[in-house]
Amino acid sequence: MAQTTVRESATERSAEEGPRRRPWWRRRVVGLSALVAACAVAVQWIIMTPPLYYDPYYVFEGARRWPDIPLDRWPFNEVPHQVSRIGLLLPARLMQELLGPGQAAYFAMAALGGIVFYVGCYLLVRSLFGDRVGLPATLLLMVHPFFLLTNPFGEREITWSMGVMLPDMPGAGLFAAGVAGLVVASRRTGRRQTALLVAAGLCMGCAFLIRDFAAFMYVGIPVFFRLLGISWRRLWAVAAPMLGVLAVSMIHNQLVWGNAMSAIRSAAGHGGEPSEPVTRMLALRSFERAMTDWHPLGWVFVVLLLLNAVGWIVTRDRRLALTLVWFVTLAVPLTLLSGLTDPHHITLRGWLLRYWFPVLPAFLVGGLGALTLLLARIPAARVRTGLAVACCALAGAYVPVAIAQVPDLPRDNAWNELRGWLDGRDDLEVIWSDHRLAQTLTFYTRDVWGREQWHGRIRSFPHEYRAIPVIAEDGPFLFTRWRGMEPAMVANSRLTPQNGYRRLWRSSDGLLEIWAR
Repeated sequence: MAQTTVRESATERSAEEGPRRRPWWRRRVVGLSALVAACAVAVQWIIMTPPLYYDPYYVFEGARRWPDIPLDRWPFNEVPHQVSRIGLLLPARLMQELLGPGQAAYFAMAALGGIVFYVGCYLLVRSLFGDRVGLPATLLLMVHPFFLLTNPFGEREITWSMGVMLPDMPGAGLFAAGVAGLVVASRRTGRRQTALLVAAGLCMGCAFLIRDFAAFMYVGIPVFFRLLGISWRRLWAVAAPMLGVLAVSMIHNQLVWGNAMSAIRSAAGHGGEPSEPVTRMLALRSFERAMTDWHPLGWVFVVLLLLNAVGWIVTRDRRLALTLVWFVTLAVPLTLLSGLTDPHHITLRGWLLRYWFPVLPAFLVGGLGALTLLLARIPAARVRTGLAVACCALAGAYVPVAIAQVPDLPRDNAWNELRGWLDGRDDLEVIWSDHRLAQTLTFYTRDVWGREQWHGRIRSFPHEYRAIPVIAEDGPFLFTRWRGMEPAMVANSRLTPQNGYRRLWRSSDGLLEIWAR
């Protein structure tokens, strides 16, 4: 068989040499994409992280209030860059219209983000190295601890990803799908190529509406064209839908906020003096810190990047060059804005893991693709087979380690018990808590469809308070002992009978409690 290149994968060639193409709904890529989507929803259901506070809550609340979202008033003035991302805001509003303003809409929106991310990853790997690499690679990514340990109420939390309504996963997935569109377009001509380029541009443009710093990676698009053998004269087919998406965004912003540039201004104004000391060396190590500080299996992505680099040096395969360029287009600006330019003013916190989600698909395809190409260059069949079996065994050993802590995750069991306890109660007129618990509680005073079950008031105070404020000290007070990375709640207050408090309710797992005097 002739050597496979970026212009023509083995999968594509066999399809062209085979019988006539099937309708789109009967093609294998559609079926396997649906399988990936179903697996993503199943994993989210298994971990069942409750609707979270701060950024996810503000976006969901902004979607509920849309188009009345005053960016200069609390709470939106704290996160204008979050609620002005209409690529996340408007679909969230649509989900609320369909499913009600409750947990079901939140779950569906978070699931949609996961589906876009994993299907985008699958389509990318498949477009470059076929289904035999694409499907297992995506499923292995899905069970990585970075996407499982997302619950701050548990003992081990890494980052907010799977099951959390944030822009990082869907933005990364759309950009990956756009790159996959470019790859497939490089094997087409005429109108079919134009249609694929337009679809790729639409995906990349929408990625910006969800995650604004996706624009950094636009710098790589002309390089992608060159590596894929597409004429630069065809760049208009990608640029036109991207500019169209930007125009729609600006029109929306003008109508809603009275300023067409409001989203761009909010994104540009994000950042400031770091809460912890930052040095240029720490900023330079942003990628390494993001991958390795949170979980030992983060080294997997570092190894994949190294494999990508070694594979390109040895094979000079353009597919591996493309993924390296992809990584550089994000790594350089993210590192610069994390304090390398000015340690006293950071725009992006590059040591946060989820900021690197846009390049995880590149690591996946670059590392595993390099491994496939390097194994294929080994002349001895027995050695090649032995190494392939060893790689499969390593992947098999990775899975139980990756999911080891999943059985201990608290899911949202305690919160559902609280929902049942509050249902129909008329002896509680108010519940106090800090902003974190209070914002999550808003989902559990209603049923999953958003219908009110408890008609009291929720009042809250900043989580930085070291003691319960005087106005709230009689309770009732919703309390938890944070077990993960979150700072302790009212650390100087003691909710005990000796201090005059009595416990009104406690979840079966001891995660949540309600106290009153």
